[in-house]
Amino acid sequence: MLKIIEKKKIWFSVAILLAAAAIFSLFAWNLKFGIDFTGGNLMELNFSENRPTVMEMQDKMSELNLGSLVVQPVGETGIIMRFQNSDAETHKKILEKVGSQAEELRFDSVGPTIGNELKRKTFYALFLAIIAILIYIAWAFRKVSKPVESWKYGLASVISLTFNIVVVLGVFAVLGKFAGMEINTPFVAALLTILGYTINDTIVVFDRVRENLPKSNLDFSGTVNLALNQTIVRSLNTSITTMLVLTAVLIFGGATIRDFVLAMLIGVAIGTWSSIFLASPLLLSFQSKKQ
Repeated sequence: MLKIIEKKKIWFSVAILLAAAAIFSLFAWNLKFGIDFTGGNLMELNFSENRPTVMEMQDKMSELNLGSLVVQPVGETGIIMRFQNSDAETHKKILEKVGSQAEELRFDSVGPTIGNELKRKTFYALFLAIIAILIYIAWAFRKVSKPVESWKYGLASVISLTFNIVVVLGVFAVLGKFAGMEINTPFVAALLTILGYTINDTIVVFDRVRENLPKSNLDFSGTVNLALNQTIVRSLNTSITTMLVLTAVLIFGGATIRDFVLAMLIGVAIGTWSSIFLASPLLLSFQSKKQ
């Protein structure tokens, strides 16, 4: 049997280092926000024949350094492009790239689609979701009051979730600084998805702890360690297969969903680690403080 709980100080040290590195990255470099947050320019084109695909348009514009480029088909023959960087010379080069078969219908400056109000509401939604998770887990484990109160199962889950989100944000701060990775609407959707996905492994472990407590001859530390050993293979198999699919989509799926898939890939990886090596050891820490 793997002695996971006995090495909880090592896992806590790793978690603290990762969280500290992520927070440092956020303060040092911040996130690089894309056009959905900052606004930019909008160009609508109509193609008389053979409208290019989204990937073809992105490839054509890749040399122009337009910043965050969003390409959206409209109707049967139209395309709308939203991008950050533009001046008279860039505007001219874009029209040269699309060729004579395209007619420019409009070219406007646009504001951010994610304004300050929506940012604030997104934060509130995340906060309320985390509080709801805490309350629900406390209710679901209401019959488990010894040796750790039921609400502390929820608290351990919330700490683990917060750790996952902070690490993902930190990684994207580094990618924004050194690889030009921008934060747009798909990334926000990925964060919300990570919240729902990564809580699953933690609940599976805690549920096995709840099942083992009445019939276990071990102390609480041994019971939690037993639950981890009973569920670790399932958690790893589920996460690895998910990550294999995400990796394939990241490689072959194109730039349109790259941000979403990359955030999910990082979130699933760190979420799997935290559900095994952070959430459960936290229960032991709560028990130790109580004693």
